[in-house]
Amino acid sequence: MQKQSVTNSNADVTSSTVETMPEGMEWMLDAKCRGAAAIEFFPSDGSGVERAMRVCATCSVQSECLEYALEHRIEHGVWGGASERERRRILKRRAATV
Repeated sequence: MQKQSVTNSNADVTSSTVETMPEGMEWMLDAKCRGAAAIEFFPSDGSGVERAMRVCATCSVQSECLEYALEHRIEHGVWGGASERERRRILKRRAATV
């Protein structure tokens, strides 16, 4: 597995420096949510979900993010513009077509 050294460019987020990026996950470096507070994408209410989804809607790696969440069965938060409920629906639809 090839790894790439990465440093978070957001000066106010010094504690979240990424040392290495596993191969195949480089797309995360271009994510619009990179450096944002995690709570923004793991909201406890519907309006928080909508705010997160608006960020995702303009992200250049939205589809990669959604596929990552689906592949790894991530149950919580907004990933790739999809809520937890939406991801469960996508997985059910995919399972029904197999």
